[in-house]
Amino acid sequence: MRSAQFTRPLGRLAKAAIALDVFLGIGALAGGLALMLGPRGEIIPLKLSTLGGSPFETFFVPGLVLFSVLGLGPMLAATLAWLRHPLAPVATVVVGGALLIWLAVEIAVIGYTNDPPLQPFYLILGAAITVVGLVWLAEVGPSTWHHARHEALK
Repeated sequence: MRSAQFTRPLGRLAKAAIALDVFLGIGALAGGLALMLGPRGEIIPLKLSTLGGSPFETFFVPGLVLFSVLGLGPMLAATLAWLRHPLAPVATVVVGGALLIWLAVEIAVIGYTNDPPLQPFYLILGAAITVVGLVWLAEVGPSTWHHARHEALK
């Protein structure tokens, strides 16, 4: 049965989701790892004073969240899409939403900056991932949900 799944070509939305998720995942894995290994700004030149309005004294915990949620999460979503799993569109929406929430919290805690323009770039990326996931979800329809739920309950 699995081989029949792989004979079905990936659709344009699945390909877009994979590309966007992998792009985000690679950057977040690298950035999160750099923050964990250099939590006082030794690798990525960030000032600890930036964390003044947050509950963190170093960048270790934000790096851990970045690595796990926005690094591993998108890679899992991309894998689900590659495997043509029925929950792949949902995973894509979750990844986009997680990125938008991360940015909203970041902006609320440390403020908005466009120098360098990372926050605007990632806001656009988060919106793009979310839109791709929602359009993909609308395209596959509710039958996908029922199939995924049925498979999960086996």
